[in-house]
Amino acid sequence: MAVTAKDVKELREMTGAGMMDCKNALVEADGDMDKAVEILREKGLSKAAKKAGRIAAMGLVRTAFAEDGSSAAIVEVNSETDFVAKNEEFIGFVEALAQLALNGGAADMDAFMALPFEGEGTVQDALTNKIAKIGENMSIRRFEKFEKPGNKYVGYIHGGGQIGVIVGMETEASADEVEVCGKDVAMQVASMSPKFLDETEVDQDWLEGEKKIAREQLLNEGKKEELLDKIIPGKVKAILKEVCLVDQKFVKDSDLTVQQYVEGVAKEIGKDIKLTSMIRYEVGEGIEKKEEDFAAEVAAQMGK
Repeated sequence: MAVTAKDVKELREMTGAGMMDCKNALVEADGDMDKAVEILREKGLSKAAKKAGRIAAMGLVRTAFAEDGSSAAIVEVNSETDFVAKNEEFIGFVEALAQLALNGGAADMDAFMALPFEGEGTVQDALTNKIAKIGENMSIRRFEKFEKPGNKYVGYIHGGGQIGVIVGMETEASADEVEVCGKDVAMQVASMSPKFLDETEVDQDWLEGEKKIAREQLLNEGKKEELLDKIIPGKVKAILKEVCLVDQKFVKDSDLTVQQYVEGVAKEIGKDIKLTSMIRYEVGEGIEKKEEDFAAEVAAQMGK
């Protein structure tokens, strides 16, 4: 597969690696972007641990909470342009959908789309009406509801709705007592994007992939094969501290981990707090938006 300059530029923006390193990785990967990212990481040339170059879809994330914090919901709705995402009618629509996700009782997207919506028929009917009125395609991409006995939920919205987070805490404290703590942790999730709550939730296939990458990195650094089994556990431990929320350095006080911060708050209020869940939605993550060549479009319309 031929490697284009556009491919090299995209890989460079995603990883921060040099131009020739990106080209060589793409050639080795036969043009497979994900494989090229992995090759650069194995060689220690990638400055970015995650792929984010293709995130381009517009829209909003909104959350909704029960007054006592006993339940919460989050929803993402996509639009074609940022202009529509800032439209007051669109914002109101997304906020209403978040409340419906909280109170409607739908177990999946099909059930959610079939729920009645404010005199407009179903959610699907309301979406169709909004598309016709606003003149731009929209989609309700995903939602999730949290409601576990003994848990309190707190959230955080960043960038006007570009990122939304909900964290769950098992505690006998009231929603007011854990509001500041919960928001601090939610802000941590928004900014540091942990993959897992703690080590018990780590996906083993993902972990095996990280071990493989660590092994290749060490070999490329000249480490002897027979020493790798002694070195890799330390590497893995360091990786887990970065991707597990409770073990991350607390953004507001780097002398503490998130777990230590939560334990400190629990001690202050005299009630146990245990982090039990988290979710982070970022608008458009994982969606590849079509690149539009407006000059070509105008030329085509003019018959050139």
